[in-house]
Amino acid sequence: MRQEGVLFSFALSKDGELGGASLLKGGGCGGFCALDQHGEHLCPPPVFFFGRRSRSVRAPEMATAMTVSSKLLGLLMQQLRGTRQLYFNVSLRSLSSSAQEASKRIPEEVSDHNYESIQVTSAQKHVLHVQLNRPEKRNAMNRAFWRELVECFQKISKDSDCRAVVVSGAGKMFTSGIDLMDMASDILQPPGDDVARIAWYLRDLISRYQKTFTVIEKCPKPVIAAIHGGCIGGGVDLISACDIRYCTQDAFFQVKEVDVGLAADVGTLQRLPKVIGNRSLVNELTFTARKMMADEALDSGLVSRVFPDKDVMLNAAFALAADISSKSPVAVQGSKINLIYSRDHSVDESLDYMATWNMSMLQTQDIIKSVQAAMEKKDSKSITFSKL
Repeated sequence: MRQEGVLFSFALSKDGELGGASLLKGGGCGGFCALDQHGEHLCPPPVFFFGRRSRSVRAPEMATAMTVSSKLLGLLMQQLRGTRQLYFNVSLRSLSSSAQEASKRIPEEVSDHNYESIQVTSAQKHVLHVQLNRPEKRNAMNRAFWRELVECFQKISKDSDCRAVVVSGAGKMFTSGIDLMDMASDILQPPGDDVARIAWYLRDLISRYQKTFTVIEKCPKPVIAAIHGGCIGGGVDLISACDIRYCTQDAFFQVKEVDVGLAADVGTLQRLPKVIGNRSLVNELTFTARKMMADEALDSGLVSRVFPDKDVMLNAAFALAADISSKSPVAVQGSKINLIYSRDHSVDESLDYMATWNMSMLQTQDIIKSVQAAMEKKDSKSITFSKL
């Protein structure tokens, strides 16, 4: 006898409650409905595929399947609303247990990451800690740094075991910016005497420096910047390329380049206006090189949270990274890629890109695992997702 699929179609009320249900026969698979931030129904009724059968559907079976389907939809609605609440109401208490667990772990250096200017350790499962590691020089960015950070994040991008990254600075501050003493000859005394050839040399040099921070943005793994003390010059370029920014109460941010006679050229002028969303403030910071203190950084949206000291901040950053790494890497990394694409394209272009992206990503087993865990009322952190 020909096998068929059983499809159930549900209608949702404006309040997101389950309305009528209907049974459809035939093979195929369904999809999930689109919901707004309040969980309201925005598209035609969703259709769920519940398996195959080799006989006709009888009334008792249909009633049983519809009951299960109703429970599933209810669980999915609760999960969506719960997720929304989580994103908009993150508290220290919700992260405390994860932070305590993170603080107990002894970081281990990663064998294939050996650098002069940065240190890479495994903070916990699926989480790497990238630390600017020239504390005696206030983590100034020397020649080695510009080369090594590119290599580091290119490796992280391909590391299937890594799902989130925390970036911080060793010593008393995050970074003092570019190491002018180490790099003065490259910038101020370029080789040659022909203007055109010197210009080509400098253009290539600037492009390579720009790549140092662009690799962070292009890394599909979420990157969390944890800033304490000063974040000066190139440090602002660096954190602007990160996805999430935390800082301590004593942190300050300074677009310092005009004070040394140049325009910031490795990312701040391009990314900071889109991070803050206040062009007047960005212009003020850029033209004056004044310090932005932690409270102003929080109010402007440059950072999302401020902490009393470095240890508390790092524990919270690791806890956040652990929470992110417990989610489906297909979902998280796909979200980052599409968020960045949407920033630089129109809504229509971004929606088209998203549809093309998800035409394949919706076929992941991660969705089935997540729904099954919800039906069984299991903690989402108990799900084991395959490496990506």
